Amino acid sequence: MSMNPKQKAELRDFLEKLKAVKGRHTELVTVYMPAGSDKNTVANQIEAEKSTATNIKSKSTRKNVVDALEMIGRELKLYKQTPKNGLAIFAGNTSDTEGQPNLQIFTIEPIQPIKTRLYRCDQEFVLEPLEKMLQADEIYGLLVMDRKEATIGLLEGKQIKVLRKMTSGVPGKVRAGGQSSQRFSRITEGLAKEFFRRVAEAMKEIFFEMPRLKGILIGGPIPTKEDFLKEGQLVTKLKEMVIAVKDLGDTDESGLEELVKLAQDELSNQEIIYEKKLLEKFFEALGKTPEKVAYGEKPVKKALEYGANECLFKVTQTPGAITKTALRLIGNNHSYTNH
Repeated sequence: MSMNPKQKAELRDFLEKLKAVKGRHTELVTVYMPAGSDKNTVANQIEAEKSTATNIKSKSTRKNVVDALEMIGRELKLYKQTPKNGLAIFAGNTSDTEGQPNLQIFTIEPIQPIKTRLYRCDQEFVLEPLEKMLQADEIYGLLVMDRKEATIGLLEGKQIKVLRKMTSGVPGKVRAGGQSSQRFSRITEGLAKEFFRRVAEAMKEIFFEMPRLKGILIGGPIPTKEDFLKEGQLVTKLKEMVIAVKDLGDTDESGLEELVKLAQDELSNQEIIYEKKLLEKFFEALGKTPEKVAYGEKPVKKALEYGANECLFKVTQTPGAITKTALRLIGNNHSYTNH
């Protein structure tokens, strides 16, 4: 099951909270129970780990680990069986002050199935299995090109990544002296076809075995992109995945960004487009019905207390530093957080 933007935001907030916890010693316990696993087997393992923990030399660390394991054992008793997507439990001493323990437990039943079975006691929680769930479920291949150069990229969630840049060696319109027009044309056409072939081979190398690839977008001037699809020897599997061909001039990273903008209809379910539409909706409300919009820390907190929110945006310039908060007030108790 794919996560919607709201669910991803909630998971991202949960992970940020756990990332901020750093143990003074190896006293933070992580337990992952995969979907379909036997809860009793995990409970028995936790009991066994309590016996092992008694061998820890440091008295305070030993007590904190044992207490964390007991918290996890009590938490497991609340479940008749393992939830359908598994369970992740994090427990330990979260205090920054030596000698003043603050034992806490964090539990999550994820939207997507947990595939990892894990027990670990360390100075930080193990979060990789949950972080992988935030990866975009669908990714799109990008190509912008003309007869001289090409840039291959990837749209993954809200990020556009440059994967490879290529040049053709096709000369400009000015031809060397002494060459006939026909001969020069044949040479340039031959170089262009060879360039198309190399671009097609690069796309095959990059995209052919990419399991989450949903589609491919191609941009460039007329008729280069059409010539490429006709003569570039792009393998059938990838050619069938081309969902949009757009006219544009830039063939560098800015061209990839322009290509994504031009393909908004084709990418209507992508996070990067979803986010932009939400922002457009917010600014439209700000202009037409400002009484339904709150921004700034105090007005937003007050609105949240009343549960009068549809969308919530957090804008940051540096990690952890919220510089502006804006909220559109409608009356629905739903929120979407943008990091």
